[in-house]
Amino acid sequence: MPSKRSVVFANNQFYHVFNRGVERRTIFTNKREYQRMTDTLWYYRHAHLPMTLSAYFALPVAAREVMSTKLNRDTDYLVSILASCLMPNHFHLLVCQHTNYGIQKFMANIQNSYTKFFNTKHKRVGPLLQGTFKAVRIETDEQLLHVSRYIHLNPITSFLVPDEQLLSYPWSSFPAYMSPGKDAVYETSTILGLIKKPSAYMDFVIDHIEYAKTLGKIKHLMIDDETVYK
Repeated sequence: MPSKRSVVFANNQFYHVFNRGVERRTIFTNKREYQRMTDTLWYYRHAHLPMTLSAYFALPVAAREVMSTKLNRDTDYLVSILASCLMPNHFHLLVCQHTNYGIQKFMANIQNSYTKFFNTKHKRVGPLLQGTFKAVRIETDEQLLHVSRYIHLNPITSFLVPDEQLLSYPWSSFPAYMSPGKDAVYETSTILGLIKKPSAYMDFVIDHIEYAKTLGKIKHLMIDDETVYK
């Protein structure tokens, strides 16, 4: 049996990162859980945090707003998040590492935080996600564009929503690309810089739905059981 490939993470490099529920179980059962994971991504991308996300949410509203404003101005990141898509039993991220071990720290933080939240709400114990996580390094600008499109088309290629509802799917970074700069979670300038304007990126995604369904050029960049982080 072939050995699994180990991924080496380097600063200022891009990676497609993925994980799913244990036994492919549902990990997002309602809007509150999707929103909690979105908040978790926003919070734990930062390199220096004074408290856990749970402690942040326990702050008085005024104190939480002050801290939120400060964090939105802070650009000292473990990773920047270029794209994401949250699906009922898995999630995809496209990230750039900014500090040594940034991806490992970020993934450990978001997965531990969300698992604790989910287990508390559902009165369960034990792992929620399958292993550590899986990742593939993005090597070219073309791959970066195509993988971002693959991630944004996931609700359609997984038959979660019909084609015409892709733009209104709320648990993806795709809407942030239609209004760049208005979403605090996502760094859209890198990908839009490769394609010039938001409308052109929308066409790039929408016009290639069938292409994404067949994977095409990026089949080797998709996460499978032989691509792992150790």
